[in-house]
Amino acid sequence: MAHWAQIDENNVVVEILVGDNNDPSEGYDWLVENIGGTWVKTSYNTKGGKHYNPETGELSEDQSKAFRKNYAQIGFTYNEEIDGFISPKPAESWILNKDTGLWEAPVPYPEGTDLYVWDESSVSWVLES
Repeated sequence: MAHWAQIDENNVVVEILVGDNNDPSEGYDWLVENIGGTWVKTSYNTKGGKHYNPETGELSEDQSKAFRKNYAQIGFTYNEEIDGFISPKPAESWILNKDTGLWEAPVPYPEGTDLYVWDESSVSWVLES
Protein backbone atom coordinates (compact mmCIF):
# COMPACT_ATOMS: atom_id res chain seq x y z
CA MET A 1 0.00 0.00 0.00
CA ALA A 2 1.17 3.50 -0.77
CA HIS A 3 0.37 6.24 1.71
CA TRP A 4 0.01 9.84 0.59
CA ALA A 5 -0.16 13.01 2.69
CA GLN A 6 -1.90 16.10 1.37
CA ILE A 7 -0.18 19.28 2.51
CA ASP A 8 -1.50 22.83 2.53
CA GLU A 9 0.31 26.03 1.49
CA ASN A 10 2.27 25.94 4.78
CA ASN A 11 3.34 22.29 4.27
CA VAL A 12 1.02 21.15 7.07
CA VAL A 13 -0.56 17.71 6.58
CA VAL A 14 -4.32 18.03 6.19
CA GLU A 15 -5.26 14.57 4.88
CA ILE A 16 -3.78 11.09 4.43
CA LEU A 17 -4.98 8.57 1.85
CA VAL A 18 -3.92 5.02 0.98
CA GLY A 19 -3.51 3.71 -2.56
CA ASP A 20 -2.31 0.55 -4.25
CA ASN A 21 1.45 0.44 -4.95
CA ASN A 22 0.80 -1.75 -7.99
CA ASP A 23 -1.95 0.38 -9.52
CA PRO A 24 -0.73 3.67 -11.03
CA SER A 25 -4.33 4.84 -11.27
CA GLU A 26 -4.32 5.22 -7.47
CA GLY A 27 -1.03 7.14 -7.26
CA TYR A 28 0.10 10.73 -7.30
CA ASP A 29 -1.38 11.62 -10.70
CA TRP A 30 -4.79 10.23 -9.71
CA LEU A 31 -4.77 12.24 -6.46
CA VAL A 32 -3.88 15.50 -8.21
CA GLU A 33 -6.37 14.98 -11.05
CA ASN A 34 -9.28 13.84 -8.88
CA ILE A 35 -8.77 15.57 -5.56
CA GLY A 36 -6.32 18.36 -6.29
CA GLY A 37 -3.77 19.87 -3.97
CA THR A 38 -0.22 18.90 -3.17
CA TRP A 39 0.56 15.30 -2.18
CA VAL A 40 3.73 13.81 -0.70
CA LYS A 41 4.32 10.08 -0.34
CA THR A 42 4.92 8.84 3.21
CA SER A 43 6.02 5.53 4.73
CA TYR A 44 3.73 3.90 7.28
CA ASN A 45 6.65 1.84 8.60
CA THR A 46 9.17 4.65 9.13
CA LYS A 47 9.75 6.41 12.44
CA GLY A 48 12.72 8.49 13.50
CA GLY A 49 14.41 7.89 10.16
CA LYS A 50 14.34 4.10 10.67
CA HIS A 51 12.24 1.50 8.85
CA TYR A 52 10.43 -1.13 10.89
CA ASN A 53 9.20 -4.51 9.71
CA PRO A 54 5.40 -4.24 9.37
CA GLU A 55 4.91 -7.85 10.50
CA THR A 56 7.12 -7.87 13.59
CA GLY A 57 7.49 -4.20 14.49
CA GLU A 58 11.22 -4.77 14.80
CA LEU A 59 13.89 -2.72 13.04
CA SER A 60 14.19 -3.83 9.40
CA GLU A 61 17.44 -5.24 8.11
CA ASP A 62 16.95 -3.22 4.91
CA GLN A 63 17.11 0.44 5.98
CA SER A 64 16.92 1.60 2.36
CA LYS A 65 13.14 1.41 2.89
CA ALA A 66 13.24 4.23 5.48
CA PHE A 67 11.41 7.12 3.86
CA ARG A 68 10.75 10.74 4.85
CA LYS A 69 11.85 10.37 8.51
CA ASN A 70 8.37 9.70 9.99
CA TYR A 71 4.96 8.54 8.88
CA ALA A 72 2.90 11.66 8.22
CA GLN A 73 -0.03 12.46 10.47
CA ILE A 74 -2.58 15.25 10.29
CA GLY A 75 -1.00 18.34 11.83
CA PHE A 76 2.56 17.25 11.02
CA THR A 77 4.66 19.46 8.74
CA TYR A 78 6.52 18.32 5.66
CA ASN A 79 10.01 19.81 6.01
CA GLU A 80 11.56 20.09 2.54
CA GLU A 81 15.06 20.78 3.93
CA ILE A 82 15.27 17.34 5.56
CA ASP A 83 12.72 15.70 3.20
CA GLY A 84 10.73 14.46 6.15
CA PHE A 85 7.56 14.78 8.18
CA ILE A 86 7.85 16.29 11.65
CA SER A 87 5.35 16.51 14.48
CA PRO A 88 4.33 19.82 16.03
CA LYS A 89 7.05 21.21 18.29
CA PRO A 90 6.25 20.05 21.85
CA ALA A 91 7.92 23.03 23.56
CA GLU A 92 9.76 26.17 22.46
CA SER A 93 13.12 24.98 23.82
CA TRP A 94 13.12 21.63 22.00
CA ILE A 95 15.47 21.09 19.06
CA LEU A 96 14.77 19.27 15.79
CA ASN A 97 17.10 16.36 15.10
CA LYS A 98 17.46 16.63 11.31
CA ASP A 99 18.62 13.01 11.00
CA THR A 100 15.54 11.53 12.68
CA GLY A 101 12.94 14.23 12.16
CA LEU A 102 12.14 14.02 15.88
CA TRP A 103 12.10 16.79 18.48
CA GLU A 104 14.56 16.44 21.35
CA ALA A 105 14.54 18.13 24.73
CA PRO A 106 17.58 20.32 25.43
CA VAL A 107 18.37 18.07 28.42
CA PRO A 108 18.14 14.26 28.45
CA TYR A 109 15.24 12.44 30.07
CA PRO A 110 16.26 11.27 33.58
CA GLU A 111 17.25 7.64 34.00
CA GLY A 112 15.28 5.34 36.26
CA THR A 113 11.71 4.20 36.58
CA ASP A 114 10.11 7.44 37.80
CA LEU A 115 7.84 9.30 35.39
CA TYR A 116 8.76 12.83 34.42
CA VAL A 117 7.03 15.57 32.46
CA TRP A 118 8.63 18.45 30.64
CA ASP A 119 8.48 21.84 32.39
CA GLU A 120 9.19 24.58 29.87
CA SER A 121 9.41 27.35 32.50
CA SER A 122 12.44 25.67 34.11
CA VAL A 123 13.59 23.96 30.89
CA SER A 124 13.84 20.68 32.76
CA TRP A 125 12.14 17.38 33.49
CA VAL A 126 10.11 17.32 36.72
CA LEU A 127 8.58 14.38 38.55
CA GLU A 128 5.02 13.76 37.45
CA SER A 129 2.66 14.56 40.30
